Amino acid sequence: MSSNQKAADLLQSKTDIQNWGARRASRIRKYKTTSRHVTDYIVLDFETTGFRAGADRIIQIGALKYINHERVEVLNTFINPERHIPVSITRLTGITNEMVQWAPIIEHKIDELLEFIGDLPIIAHNASFDMGFLYALDNIEGIQIPEYTVIDTVKLARKVITETPNHKLGTLAKHLQLEHDAHDAIGDCLATAAIYQYCTQ
Repeated sequence: MSSNQKAADLLQSKTDIQNWGARRASRIRKYKTTSRHVTDYIVLDFETTGFRAGADRIIQIGALKYINHERVEVLNTFINPERHIPVSITRLTGITNEMVQWAPIIEHKIDELLEFIGDLPIIAHNASFDMGFLYALDNIEGIQIPEYTVIDTVKLARKVITETPNHKLGTLAKHLQLEHDAHDAIGDCLATAAIYQYCTQ
């Protein structure tokens, strides 16, 4: 099997497992979903050691703050998951164990993320995956995750962009001719923001 085929199989596997994780997380969700159009928002993406919220751990936080659709602030940090990052995840994200060795643990960064989000709605692509990881931190060491309002660009894109074979982030980014640094949290946030703005313009 060629390396390209292996990469393609790995990406498909990630999508399948993410969808399973998203369905599972959505059954226990504490957040509210909406499809209303907003102009001030946070775009959020996590890279993780695996695809099971609660069992796997966050290794990168990417968040962008938009006011009146203009990017005004960025939060981007590696997170030490306090466990080994599998080779398959490094192949997918480019994040190695060495890169997170001296990074803060999530318990030392979650307050900064919550302050960054404030009371703004969160936008994410396949949102229940990222929300599953966020709410998995609820009540750990006294952490309280608020009840956020969440907008999923997968659902928006399904209504607006009907000509693509699927609504994966990479597919939509290619369709809209976006520069997309896939499986980097900030790269995925930038693509998600562009998709949201396209779908609500």
